[in-house]
Amino acid sequence: MLIILPLPLGPLQTNCYLIADPTPGEATVIDPADEADAILTEAERRGWRIAQIWITHPHFDHLGALPDLVSRLEPAPLIALHPDDRLLYDAGGGAALFGFSLPPLPLPTLDLVHGQTLSLGRFRFEVRHTPGHTPGHCVFYCKEAAACFCGDLIFQTSVGRTDLPGGDWETLENSIREQIFSLPDETRLFAGHGPQTTVGDEKMFN
Repeated sequence: MLIILPLPLGPLQTNCYLIADPTPGEATVIDPADEADAILTEAERRGWRIAQIWITHPHFDHLGALPDLVSRLEPAPLIALHPDDRLLYDAGGGAALFGFSLPPLPLPTLDLVHGQTLSLGRFRFEVRHTPGHTPGHCVFYCKEAAACFCGDLIFQTSVGRTDLPGGDWETLENSIREQIFSLPDETRLFAGHGPQTTVGDEKMFN
């Protein structure tokens, strides 16, 4: 069973997800929003080893814990990011636009590609490129767990904003229809902000 631990962290209460296959004790962090101590404490409490960090998109509120987290993990974790978002990543995730700043970010070590498969223990995740909120935004879909980690693409009865640099409404809408609404209705959606929902509910109410 895939274990999914949502951690709302940072000034915007961004959802960081600590996910694990408990049998080998392997864990992945999706969007390390803030408070590395909180993330590490939860992993250590359960005896999990964090080996990977997957970034749906590099807005600053999804990256706050990344430098501290990486510096405290041995061996260093894999850091996955879509190359179309590298410019935003290198610019500190747009933090300056909101009066925040980030320390220097570690270099990504894996370029995400649409259709790529990522592995966590026994579980496989399909990378789906879903631009619109940012040019390189990606979601991570695990068919076995009926779960999709969708960043700021779609929320419960809402969608990601498109008024920030690199955003585009028509592109976002197309990403949702093609990459989210094409999933089975029972698929759970774990968004970057707010509560969990499902594909079926968002088709009906969003």
